[in-house]
Amino acid sequence: MTTNAQIQCKAALLAAALATTGCSALNTPTAQSIAGLPPSGSVTITEDFVAGLGGGKGTLEYQGRTYPFQVLGTVAGPGGGVEKITASGPVYKLASVSDFPGRYSQSTGKAGFSSSGSSDLWLENNAGAIMHLQGTSSGAMLTLGKDEILIRMEQ
Repeated sequence: MTTNAQIQCKAALLAAALATTGCSALNTPTAQSIAGLPPSGSVTITEDFVAGLGGGKGTLEYQGRTYPFQVLGTVAGPGGGVEKITASGPVYKLASVSDFPGRYSQSTGKAGFSSSGSSDLWLENNAGAIMHLQGTSSGAMLTLGKDEILIRMEQ
């Protein structure tokens, strides 16, 4: 059985790994990045953030099948606060399901205090898969404007 201390330790290690490796080689995608391309699939994510660390679940709809996955995330900055995010949207440039998991990054967000409202995220991973997530958030979080999430497919 996993204890709360083990979960917190794993979350801290993930946050440190994401923060030190960064995604500086990736350009933040935009609508121009996918101009003229049809979506490969769609995704839905629900994630809870506490003190800058997040975790949640989602599903990928791809070629008529549903693939569940887990989400771990970090918000760069002090991260103080609690926030719940629910988002969905299209996925582009997905050649196979194996291209979907990995680390996604966005660094165009504004620094400061984010509060409840709508969200619009463009995220890209190292395989070139692009997600355009739109949704809602509730709560508040202090951020430097960089979001990273790690997606791991469920078995």
